[in-house]
Amino acid sequence: MKRTLTLVAGCFLATSAWSEAQQPVSETTSDILAMVGDREITFPQLNTQLNSTAVVGLSTPALGTPERRTVMLTLLDKAISVNLLYLDAIKKGMQTDPQFKQEMQDYANGTLAGLYRKHYLKTANSVSEKEIADYIDKHFAKGTELDENMRPVVEAKIRKAKYIKHKAGFREHIRAGMHVKIHTEHLQIEDDNLRSDDQMIAEFDHTRMTWGESKKYLSTLNNSINIERRLETLNQLIDNKLLTKKGHQIGLDRERSYLSALDEFNHTRLVNLHRSELVRGMEPTEQALRDYYEKHRKQIAFNEHRKLQMVVLKDEKTAQAILEKMKKGELTIYQAAINHSIDPRAKQTLGDFGWVEEGTGFPALDELAFALEMGELSDPVETPAGWHIVLVTDQRASRYTDIKDDETQLQTRRLFLKERLNEYVVGLRKKDYPVVVYQDNLNRIMQQEAQWIAAKSKEMEANPERARMILDEMRALVE
Repeated sequence: MKRTLTLVAGCFLATSAWSEAQQPVSETTSDILAMVGDREITFPQLNTQLNSTAVVGLSTPALGTPERRTVMLTLLDKAISVNLLYLDAIKKGMQTDPQFKQEMQDYANGTLAGLYRKHYLKTANSVSEKEIADYIDKHFAKGTELDENMRPVVEAKIRKAKYIKHKAGFREHIRAGMHVKIHTEHLQIEDDNLRSDDQMIAEFDHTRMTWGESKKYLSTLNNSINIERRLETLNQLIDNKLLTKKGHQIGLDRERSYLSALDEFNHTRLVNLHRSELVRGMEPTEQALRDYYEKHRKQIAFNEHRKLQMVVLKDEKTAQAILEKMKKGELTIYQAAINHSIDPRAKQTLGDFGWVEEGTGFPALDELAFALEMGELSDPVETPAGWHIVLVTDQRASRYTDIKDDETQLQTRRLFLKERLNEYVVGLRKKDYPVVVYQDNLNRIMQQEAQWIAAKSKEMEANPERARMILDEMRALVE
């Protein structure tokens, strides 16, 4: 138990601290895992992706394990494919598409507005000595001295009050010194279909806002209920424009976090647009879909599966005797599996045979198992492995077995398009853009991880009290 505890705590430390001082991560040449054209894929990029967010279809294995290397290779392959599509999108000039450029501008403005909002509210976190003294004078008895226990409580209360005040006065702050005029007469809901796009609906800070640039926000179902909701949304749009301007004024548009977010959006959005456009050009005909299904039926169709509990006996006489005891309640199927089954795994599995697919087992056993009702105990049936008594404990119905079904067609189309898109990406890799994978770098980093986790585990074994403290902290996080 002691060893288990220290190892668990050690693994926790490893997962949370691999990028700390013991193993600093910097994007150097040695961190590059692949080059796709002129685009680098680095270990820190993939490691952040693996550790900070859920990746669809992948688990997050512990540091130093072979499973982690497998997942990292999967992520590397995905990253190569994404970068190939990105370079192809750039080559095709998709970045000049007016819709994409507008989306980029909207995202940039929204991100900058959010950064300024955080910047403004963050000022409420600072607490001066004068504010503390004023709070003591107002809320405590005269002569009260501030000790080390009282100070954090007082500071927290001051911060909370300042934050509430800051938030309440936010609109007043960003509109200070300017006149905002909203033309309510041009926002009436019943006139939406008659209003021209160049109709001015608001004026502020030497800026004119038109119906055309705002109607996608103001004419939503929610904002078409009444004029009050529409006006509130319009005020939010005005605020965001002012926030964006203030963000530029104080240089937030030069911050690394902003530029990084912009680059990530540009990359992701271009790839998604390009992928969608490619898929539209790959749509299969009805005949092509049927042909694909017939060719890949085994991969698409999901036959019925059943979960079996099973006892295997050496002969029919023994099987019948055991079955009678089970029917009388003298013996459970678990007891029969432990004490009488000739299956060498029975003592560990208690006779749990797991999920089986229809048509994949011994014919006689398969026919029996898929004819039983849930919870029904079977008569003994003979196979080359012995005489079986079977109980069905769960089942999964068959799916995708008929191309005429809508669900089957949808699944077939999904796999068809996925295969065609993969073929397209493979073509890009072979013919259009050079891809270089630095296997030695990945091997070295994975080895460093394994060595580090081993050292950390030894450290935890040598300091069991420290390991117990960490484990307590882990429990506190999830309780």
